[in-house]
Amino acid sequence: MDLPQGDPGLLESDTARRLLRSTIPARVAYMAVDGTPRVMSSWHVWTGEELVMATYVRCPPMGMLTPARRLSALRANPAVAITIDTERQPPEVLLLRGRVTIQEVEGMVPEQAEAARRFLGEKGGAEYVAGAMHPETRMARISLRPDWVGVLDFQTRLPGIIGAP
Repeated sequence: MDLPQGDPGLLESDTARRLLRSTIPARVAYMAVDGTPRVMSSWHVWTGEELVMATYVRCPPMGMLTPARRLSALRANPAVAITIDTERQPPEVLLLRGRVTIQEVEGMVPEQAEAARRFLGEKGGAEYVAGAMHPETRMARISLRPDWVGVLDFQTRLPGIIGAP
């Protein structure tokens, strides 16, 4: 695939597809409301068009009675950078950039239940979902339609500084 770094078509590369299906958490960089940078790891699901993550607004069974702080930060500044990358060498890296949208939902975000099964296995995922069941549970669906995509595999696609002639 000879697409340049930044081209959303890179999401169709083998490396990107593998990483989007993996159980490697997405690492989401964003700006906190106090102006300092933050990075938060997150389960994720790729729908084919957007990367979906979720967080609790309220979940009494899990002791979460106030919204996650990142929600106010993402609402104030929805620009994010995300990486999903391997530890093994040479690493494989998927880089995404864009602006997230947030939609609050009653109960569990459907993609969060899917992510729980993928990251925890069928039994662990079912237990996680059951543990969040409560009439007051409310979640935020955080979605990104990337407008910039980068893929590095350190075999055929290198960072610009290394791959430059």
